[in-house]
Amino acid sequence: MLEMIHGETAAVQSENLANIKRLPILISLVIGAFFSILNETLLNVAFQTLSIELNVPYTTITWLSTGYMLIVGILVPISALLVQWFTTRQMFIGALVLFTLGTLVSGLAPDFAVLLIGRLIQAFGAGLMLPVMMNTILLLYPVESRGAAMGSIGLVIMFAPAVGPTLGGLILDAFNWRWLFYLVLPFMVFSIVFAFIFLKNVSTVTKPKVDLIAIILSSLGFGGIVYGFSSVGEAESGGWAAPEVWIALTVGGIALLLFIIKQFMSKQPMLDFRVFRYPMFSLAVILIIIVMMTMFSTLMLLPIYMQGALVLSAFVSGLVLLPGGVLNGLFSPIAGKLFDKFGPRAMIIPGTALLVVVMYCFTRITLTTSTGVIILLHCLMMIAISLIMMPVQTNAMNGLAIRDYPHGTALLNTLQQVAGAIGVAFFMSILSSGSAEYYRTTANPNPAEAISAGMHASFTVGLIFAVVAFLLSFTVRRTQAPAAQQAK
Repeated sequence: MLEMIHGETAAVQSENLANIKRLPILISLVIGAFFSILNETLLNVAFQTLSIELNVPYTTITWLSTGYMLIVGILVPISALLVQWFTTRQMFIGALVLFTLGTLVSGLAPDFAVLLIGRLIQAFGAGLMLPVMMNTILLLYPVESRGAAMGSIGLVIMFAPAVGPTLGGLILDAFNWRWLFYLVLPFMVFSIVFAFIFLKNVSTVTKPKVDLIAIILSSLGFGGIVYGFSSVGEAESGGWAAPEVWIALTVGGIALLLFIIKQFMSKQPMLDFRVFRYPMFSLAVILIIIVMMTMFSTLMLLPIYMQGALVLSAFVSGLVLLPGGVLNGLFSPIAGKLFDKFGPRAMIIPGTALLVVVMYCFTRITLTTSTGVIILLHCLMMIAISLIMMPVQTNAMNGLAIRDYPHGTALLNTLQQVAGAIGVAFFMSILSSGSAEYYRTTANPNPAEAISAGMHASFTVGLIFAVVAFLLSFTVRRTQAPAAQQAK
């Protein structure tokens, strides 16, 4: 199915971009990425069921999520190298095949070990898809119409994980857990066939030198940090003081520092951190970290609050979060088109302002707050995020030179993974601390009130982050492609 690697040449841009039909390529990219991301959150609602049916502790079952994040966190930085070694078709169709194979293995798994292997194979596919998709769109679409195309990515990134828990709950109600994988298989096979027919090569294969030491340091660095933060809430005891947490963070931090130093010293860096010399790219990274931490933590905190304090079922909690996910998916392409017309500030400043208002309102919710209010606040938060995320990313990438696209794409996608892991761990620890403080200072504590107190503490910190993002949004300016690139 895939072209032979040795048949590619470094000197040729595989297709004449001016003659390529962009829409079929965009559709093939979006379909494949949508179902790969959807499957990640489909499984989250099945952890309790899997723990019982496979007869393994719940803390072990969570490796299906932690291991997935770990592989993606390791692989995405390496994608900057891989997209220069393999063609667009080889990379994306290969990623689809890997993900489909992992889905099949997971669905047929007789025990937890095989299921985990299947999930890790899925992660290898997923870790390649998003960087390839973003890099392809950057090459395929001119700057003036890139926002709308990037908005389509926003639909995938935001909408798929938002509907995953609700759809997963419906599937579990009607079938057993294996159907969480079986139902994805036909869509993945369709994606492979569609991509094989319509996807064209748009990248140039340059085959830079492979630095094995850099790959090892990158894997230890990003992998250690993602694993360390992901393990905070899963540690049997000790939280941040648990050995698996601080050892992973220490090793990851040292390896990442050595990796960065080595990249600055290298003539052909695997992941070029010099992209941070572009001011709008550096600003985008800060805003994305804040937004991803806020989004991931809120998606984790709200179900805890609804199930633990408001005593709603897991399925109902998923339904409460569904409208926000749908609106986010609908607004991302709209925000992209508005970005093309009015520029980044017209999207990002109102988006961060709305985020501040929403986070403040979240600090005021109580046990008497209706689910309708929570749905409204969550919808407004997801609209705010759609107004921020894709405009920020598109503006950052528009200012890079073409040679820096793979590095910028890999860094943005990696930092989103890291920010998500950090956000969940950080805000969960605040939730725990706030609840513990309530128990220490209350004579007749109520567990629901304890959760509520922890939530208020968490959202107060989230409000501070939102205010920082709002202030930074005034420094955003529309980027221009480097002069040499414009002259072509």
